[in-house]
Amino acid sequence: MKKNGVVHFEIYADDLDKLGKFYTSLFDWTIELMPGMDYWYIKTVETGANGRPSQAGGINGGMMKRPEGYEGRAWINYVNVASIEESVARTQKLGAALRKGKTPVPGIGWFAMLTDPQGDPFAIWQMDPNAK
Repeated sequence: MKKNGVVHFEIYADDLDKLGKFYTSLFDWTIELMPGMDYWYIKTVETGANGRPSQAGGINGGMMKRPEGYEGRAWINYVNVASIEESVARTQKLGAALRKGKTPVPGIGWFAMLTDPQGDPFAIWQMDPNAK
């Protein structure tokens, strides 16, 4: 995987069913509830046994209920990093604001959510099959 490549996107929804139907109708994506989570996995391309896109350059994503207090209307992109802790420290030094600290996606990896110095949201991602 390319260092610091975009690896995931998220769409926040007020009505998950309605927005899910919109995107499946518009783009023919597959959207399915992830077991044990209140999170919908969006497949824009096929995946391998490991759940990652099998198509070169392909990016899959997710959809979830809009977080409390988040009024933004943008998709959130996740950038692959070697270390969540080091990247959070670096982003803050460069003027970003931490919105959600290091959070596990069990068995897959870690993420943190930030806003850049002009208020645009983005997230960072670290693969780690031992995340709990």
